[in-house]
Amino acid sequence: MNSLPRISCVILCHNYGRYLDQAVTSCLEQEPGRYILHEVIVIDDGSTDETEEVCRRRKGDIKVIRRSRQGFGRTLTDAALLSSGDWVAPLDADDWFHPAKLRTCAEAMASAREALFIEHWENVVDSLGHPKLKEPHPGGNTSTLLVHREAALSLLPVSNEIFFHALREAGRGLVLQDPVTFYRVHPRSMTDRSTPGVSQDYRAEVCFALADRLRAMRGNPPPWANGRRLGRISRHFRALASRHGVESSLQRGEQLSALFLIPGMLKDTIWARDPLAPWVRSLSSVIMGRPQVQLTTGQGESAHS
Repeated sequence: MNSLPRISCVILCHNYGRYLDQAVTSCLEQEPGRYILHEVIVIDDGSTDETEEVCRRRKGDIKVIRRSRQGFGRTLTDAALLSSGDWVAPLDADDWFHPAKLRTCAEAMASAREALFIEHWENVVDSLGHPKLKEPHPGGNTSTLLVHREAALSLLPVSNEIFFHALREAGRGLVLQDPVTFYRVHPRSMTDRSTPGVSQDYRAEVCFALADRLRAMRGNPPPWANGRRLGRISRHFRALASRHGVESSLQRGEQLSALFLIPGMLKDTIWARDPLAPWVRSLSSVIMGRPQVQLTTGQGESAHS
């Protein structure tokens, strides 16, 4: 029980070879702390750029899993399946960790031993690594998470890191305001933040899928939540899906479509026993006909939206 947590850093890479070396280095050059860097794994998901060459240069430092293209969801699922540490720290290959990332998170683990999920804030940068936002930004995306591997396995397969947020909603998560990841926003990012509605539609789809998964798990609940709690968390993600749907509709200028989602969002919010403030903000946005989320940078979005 007193042994140090073993952390597996797993880098997810598809054609991000130009950034990969920095990502690998950021994992290997972490400050010492109350943890063990168990392994650094690169999952090369069918890259056709210089990724293979970068991996070959760093082969003494990392374990490489190279395979044909299977997509982000499968790669994130494999990050949990193929690692062997107590905790998994996923990292998109175009991002990189602050040197204090693992030390900071390990200190949080030691102070809250029931935690199965940790997320932290991020520094948003551009393609060259220069600051894109003046202040740190709430996290929740892949590179800002650590998840206990056994808990992660109970949620597999996943299509997005949002699946792991269920652990936070079950009361088994920590949210740190330390910005210990550099999150890169660039034209070739996987997430399209410039086309109205696209990012929000994707998030809504993921949240609906997660809600359905949690509902199905009620008959045989995992150790971290009972059936009743899973039902409430399922409703939370249905409400969140509706909120993303409202944003998507407003970004596309479809105010009436957004209005139709408001009653269902309210019902799910009440069943989940969530605060009403997000619903009120969505209602206000519909009345005013203005989306809350700014396009291109994603500023205004967070894991708690």
